[in-house]
Amino acid sequence: MGTEKELSKEGEGEGEAYPMKGGDGAYSYSRNSSYQGEVRNAAKELVSEAIVESLDILKFSPSTTIIRVVDLGCSVGPNTFLAVQNILEAIQLNYCQNQAVPKSQIPEFQVFFNDHVSNDFNTLFLSLPTADRRYYAAGVPGSFYSRLFPSHSLHVVHISYAIHWLSRVPKEVIDRTSPAWNKGRITYSSASDEVIEAFSAQCANDMARFLQARAEEIAEGGLMILIFPVRPNGTPHSQVTHNIVHDLLGSCLVDMARKGIVGKEKVDTFNLPLYYISSQELEAAIERNACFSIERMESVPPLTYSQKIAPLTAKAYAFIIRSVMEGLIKAQFGEEILDELFRSFSKKLEDEVSLSDLVDKIVYFCAVLKRKAIN
Repeated sequence: MGTEKELSKEGEGEGEAYPMKGGDGAYSYSRNSSYQGEVRNAAKELVSEAIVESLDILKFSPSTTIIRVVDLGCSVGPNTFLAVQNILEAIQLNYCQNQAVPKSQIPEFQVFFNDHVSNDFNTLFLSLPTADRRYYAAGVPGSFYSRLFPSHSLHVVHISYAIHWLSRVPKEVIDRTSPAWNKGRITYSSASDEVIEAFSAQCANDMARFLQARAEEIAEGGLMILIFPVRPNGTPHSQVTHNIVHDLLGSCLVDMARKGIVGKEKVDTFNLPLYYISSQELEAAIERNACFSIERMESVPPLTYSQKIAPLTAKAYAFIIRSVMEGLIKAQFGEEILDELFRSFSKKLEDEVSLSDLVDKIVYFCAVLKRKAIN
């Protein structure tokens, strides 16, 4: 399941990137992303239905012989390939059911796998399906908050478990002189209004850039499908499950600072580049952009704790978070603290929260956007 797994400082030189943990080791994303895969699987039917019902293939040029699909924030592991396979099967069904399209004109497929330059594309493509793969594959490195493809060249864009990653941490939250300085916290959720507003503004700016880039890349009648963890409208940020979990991780860093294992200054200037958007915020961003119609905006069927492929223990959940956060934490605090930090985090997950209750409260949305007529 793809995500914007890197922190990129747009407009500030080369920027910095911290992808998911590559390779296939114990803490790798490829071995610790089955939960994200279950979210994708829960949304599978919604995605298929949306493509069959809403992908407007008659709007594509009569000369279109190649359908281009991209998975943004693909990372590594099997989730991206399973998502792509589902999308292609739905596109084929759309063509087969459309009486106006001769069966001989079903096009070929080209699939792009996107993530940042430092993503482990080697591991990704070593696991590329070979048997029965009916598409041509290519990697496209770069931030999805900027243009990645030629104008109106894409037909289906998919992005799952990724838009909660911001392009950067807001500058003011790590500025000692700012009212939004987020001292002693790594998230915005339990912070002051100024901190929350800074993260909200960063999200709005990023979403504007994201939608404009896709509007320039997607062909008329093409679709963009977003699957994302959502903050239910009206729910305080502090009650969002992911924020509760990340605050717990932050408390472990604060404990280590008290013990002198890490510097207090390091903790005070460390923030996760994450923001969990509400459906209202996303709808407002889409309305401001004005290039897409909303075909669907609905919750993904609930993914309950009892449905997990394997028991989601505190240790297993800590491994998931480590596979996602290790690069960010290592860059700020060094590699030597990682084992102790995540042992402490796993213990707090076990002792201080009901993991099953937390997981059952996570809400995911599927948004399906169609590119409007291009003037």
